[in-house]
Amino acid sequence: MASLAEIATFRTELTEHAIDHLLRLTASWSLLSDLSFSDMLLMARVKDPERFDEEYVVLGQMRPNNRATLLSDDLVGTSHGSDAWPLVHQCFDTSTRMVGEARIERIDEIVPTWCVPVRFDGVVVAVMVRLQGPLRGPASLYEQAYLSVFERLCAMVSEATFPYREDDVAGPGLPRVGDGIILLDAKGGVEFATPNATNAMHRLGVYASVEGRTLPEMGLHVRVVERTLEFAIPSLEEVDLGQDVAILFHCVPLIEEGHVTGVIVLVRDVSDLRQLNRVVLNKEAAVREVHHRVKNNLQTISSLLRLQARRSSELETRVALQEAERRVRSIAVVHEVLSREPGEEVIFDQIVRSLVMLVEDTVLALHPVEIIVNGSLGTLSTDIATPLAVALAELLTNAVEHAFTDFGGPENEHVGVVTLNLYQAGGNAHAEIRDNGKGLGDDFSLEVPTSLGLSIVRDLVRAQLHGTIEMNSVPSSEGGGTFVRVVVPSEPRL
Repeated sequence: MASLAEIATFRTELTEHAIDHLLRLTASWSLLSDLSFSDMLLMARVKDPERFDEEYVVLGQMRPNNRATLLSDDLVGTSHGSDAWPLVHQCFDTSTRMVGEARIERIDEIVPTWCVPVRFDGVVVAVMVRLQGPLRGPASLYEQAYLSVFERLCAMVSEATFPYREDDVAGPGLPRVGDGIILLDAKGGVEFATPNATNAMHRLGVYASVEGRTLPEMGLHVRVVERTLEFAIPSLEEVDLGQDVAILFHCVPLIEEGHVTGVIVLVRDVSDLRQLNRVVLNKEAAVREVHHRVKNNLQTISSLLRLQARRSSELETRVALQEAERRVRSIAVVHEVLSREPGEEVIFDQIVRSLVMLVEDTVLALHPVEIIVNGSLGTLSTDIATPLAVALAELLTNAVEHAFTDFGGPENEHVGVVTLNLYQAGGNAHAEIRDNGKGLGDDFSLEVPTSLGLSIVRDLVRAQLHGTIEMNSVPSSEGGGTFVRVVVPSEPRL
């Protein structure tokens, strides 16, 4: 489905700034829909030089959260002639609010309708249509108050003072009309409060009658109320009472002829949400601490292996201990990243950087070697990241140690280069290692590896990661060297 901006751009003559204004309106107009217990449509003139009569396209649609919708169909993007919506036609022609009735297709009912001109830069750029559903008997005092506030906001829409340039007032995470409303006058005095808002005030220790009094007089110092009254901009603040109570206050100014005539305070009790956040934060801290301790323990094991290797007089034993120490450090790298950002997933690029530094620090090549990393694997599950990190560290080390053994000492002009290419494709993580060294022997076979390191890599990729690995010599006509490709699923198998 096309967006409001796309429909307006290709089917109307609205300017880019006018379209931005309408986008801000539709980002906040759920407040209007809930206050009026009504469905809302946003219509604009269709750009069609071949038509002699007016045609209108629906740019936006909003359904109320506190009343059943009248429109089960999505009308966004549909076009309608002026004969089907005469009130919309009159609203565009007169640039004034039109109140009457409209017959709605598909439900075949006559519905009380408001058509409110939406101005921008002094020009009516669209019409906001309110389709009122049947009320359940006479309107209650609260419903009357809601409708009164809705009418004041409609006047602001026509004056282009709503929506606000500073912020949305009904976006995700913000209080809604059903959460609770407190209506303040121009001096900050309470005109009325809904039962949900009164309950929230009780949570903050305010039990006396609130009407006719300001919030500071009741012992509540909500700074955003003063800010909204003074600067005529929406403001948000969370008021806490100890660690168990948290109430969110969202202040929305009511403006008439450039002056603030009142404030709608949308109130939501977020105590349970804040307690849940604290529990999550505590769990994250505990997980972070576990990874930190695992990393420290692995580093301790690594140090012990390194000390033991130094004490060994047998070259073969010393090399084996050094290789084991490097593999332990490869696993520690993953836990080091997880200790900073705990979770089930890890940014693998951070691990790759640490692995390259690890290989460069631990491998002493007689020939200068440069390791180049291209691409990215993004975020991977820890079940994949840990064995993949060990496998890549082993392959990089193998390339640096063995690919350039016949190239002579540092005075040789040939510079060894090991390139690691990383990318995602077809639901798999791809890692390709290419060096410009001497290549593999004629009798090399990955099925019968000559080193423990390659055996570990093969088993990790195939058995644990359920992937594939291939190793081939690169023909001298293509630069020579060795090419390794590792392909593993991006998501762990269940």
